[in-house]
Amino acid sequence: MDRLSLGTLGQHLQRLRQKKGLSLSQLASAAGIAKSNLSRLEQGNGNPTLDTIWRLAVQLNVPFGTLVAPITVPLGEDGVQVRLIDQGKERPQVDAYWMRCAPHTIRHAEAHTPGARESLTLVSGQLEAGPEGETRVLRAGDTHAFAADRPHLYRTGESWATLLLTVIYAEGDTPP
Repeated sequence: MDRLSLGTLGQHLQRLRQKKGLSLSQLASAAGIAKSNLSRLEQGNGNPTLDTIWRLAVQLNVPFGTLVAPITVPLGEDGVQVRLIDQGKERPQVDAYWMRCAPHTIRHAEAHTPGARESLTLVSGQLEAGPEGETRVLRAGDTHAFAADRPHLYRTGESWATLLLTVIYAEGDTPP
């Protein structure tokens, strides 16, 4: 992530944390990260992983897309790139993402907020995805929906995989 995007994310994260009335220590502890790492992130420094950003969004009780909405470049790590396309304004909250995974990539995703579901449509390549132990192999054009409130994974084979992914949050678990 570039410096400008990190600064934007940091300022947005700090505003959301303060709006919730949480101290740096409270949010860091709840998200399972060091207070010093959260402080650096809010200052526009550091290199947060996708999992760190997800954990912060869950602890702030905001959709991942709300936390990363100000960032216009794809977020990425370890062969995975993710970019928010749009956030719905109705209930339930629905976030739409573009995601691209390099060949021979395994992305283990942590559980999202209770009741969250994912639906993905594979645009190109081949992808194995779903809750750990219950994955499905997808080919271009296939769609797969599953409970995302438990650990899940994405695994590519020999080629890049590009997909459209939506996260549908349970109605009671998103802020007004």
